[in-house]
Amino acid sequence: MAQDVRIITTGGTFDKQYDAISGELTFRESQLPRILGQARCTLSVHLEGPLAVDSLYMTEDQRLEIAQTCVHSAEEKLVIVHGTDTMCSTAKVIAQTLEASNTKTIVLTGAMIPYSLENSDAVFNLGCAITAVQLLPPGVYIAMSGKVFNWDNCKKNKAKGVFETL
Repeated sequence: MAQDVRIITTGGTFDKQYDAISGELTFRESQLPRILGQARCTLSVHLEGPLAVDSLYMTEDQRLEIAQTCVHSAEEKLVIVHGTDTMCSTAKVIAQTLEASNTKTIVLTGAMIPYSLENSDAVFNLGCAITAVQLLPPGVYIAMSGKVFNWDNCKKNKAKGVFETL
């Protein structure tokens, strides 16, 4: 039976694009529709973009907004595209916001290199997250670089540019 999946984009490196005028990476529109079309994704996917913010500048109120979006979502399977620097912090807020009777599976993912640039890991990470959200039991997870972590058992190793278990 087909499952509906909601993908919530919050910004982060994943969706940044090079601005030739300013010479900086900035947010324009989400790359998700293009990626899903290119990947020929046949799932029923609902896109939602409440934020477009670099996770280094994300506030606790914004993390709570993301958590509340998850709680109130009609879908049981959610993927959150998020900046990698504070992805673990948002995962913690989501997990703490959900009730003990949670029936939702939530997978956060992101990219070290924007989709719009060569050698990006965005498509691979999104594909892993979409697969993981369909197979994992209810809970909050992080999917990066082909690995899936429980929200409370991972960290970003900034020196290596990878996520790893604690």
